[in-house]
Amino acid sequence: MTNAPIATNEARQRLDLVHGSFHRLTGRYLVAPKPDLDLWEATWAAPRVIVAHGTEEDPIFFYGNQLALSLFEFEFAAFTQLPSRYSAEAMLREKREAVLDQVRKHGYVDDYSGVRISSSGRRFRIEQTTIWDVLDEAGKRHGQAATFERWVPLPEKAPDAI
Repeated sequence: MTNAPIATNEARQRLDLVHGSFHRLTGRYLVAPKPDLDLWEATWAAPRVIVAHGTEEDPIFFYGNQLALSLFEFEFAAFTQLPSRYSAEAMLREKREAVLDQVRKHGYVDDYSGVRISSSGRRFRIEQTTIWDVLDEAGKRHGQAATFERWVPLPEKAPDAI
């Protein structure tokens, strides 16, 4: 298991934006609010995948929780240097980008499903995924995030691959 990354003030602020945006856009919580909740630790240990990328021209992940890192087979330091487009197979990146465009237009999408790939090439289908814009309270966009609880392992090669 990957150790929890260091919770710098900047990292905590970005994660607060991820949570706040999700709640404002969907009316739901990523983790159940409790008194004295350490949001950083609760998100890290959440029983759902939570990832987020920034607004760079080729957006780079800035967060992945413990479950995400396990599924994508990365350490936190490497994951947070990865352009998020590499989480999808090359032939599916255009479909992924179309969904992200929908998010930019509408704030979020629910019930997305698609194929993703781990660092070792292991393929899996994510299901019932929510993708949303990470916005501050003034509406400034800081990236996009996704969460899902269901995934299904897939064969090594795509059925239509040669």
